[in-house]
Amino acid sequence: MAVRHVLIERPPEDVWRVLADPHCFARWVPGTSHTKPDSGTWPEPGAGLRYRVGLGPWQLTGHTVVRRCEERERLELEAFAGPLGTARIAVELLAWGTGTLVIVDEHPLQGLVSSLHAAPSEALLQLRHRSMLARLARTVEATDRRSPIRGGVA
Repeated sequence: MAVRHVLIERPPEDVWRVLADPHCFARWVPGTSHTKPDSGTWPEPGAGLRYRVGLGPWQLTGHTVVRRCEERERLELEAFAGPLGTARIAVELLAWGTGTLVIVDEHPLQGLVSSLHAAPSEALLQLRHRSMLARLARTVEATDRRSPIRGGVA
């Protein structure tokens, strides 16, 4: 289980705006590109996105489905990475002063990633989360609250 947090100097509705925009997914999730909606309306439960995931010289197709959505508070996703397996990723938003404390909690569920869940994979997840949360903070802090978010889909 990998848990990491970051304080973003914007209110929860600004952070949620980025999380709820499927076109921003590739901006804050490391390694993803060519993101496109697959089913449903993001971020409603059951909605999905497809994308490419780069692992060094290798590319594979990934798919993420929303499992739980509590607007402006919590987004729980299940990420499918082919033969690597699946993972549960929960993103929680807590109002913290004038900002937002964002907590990410990820668990492998099935496949190869679940059988390799040990200290070395935990360290890699922590590095990935550090990058992901920094990217999320930059994306949120760079958005203009008055205009629609554009781009992000590679």
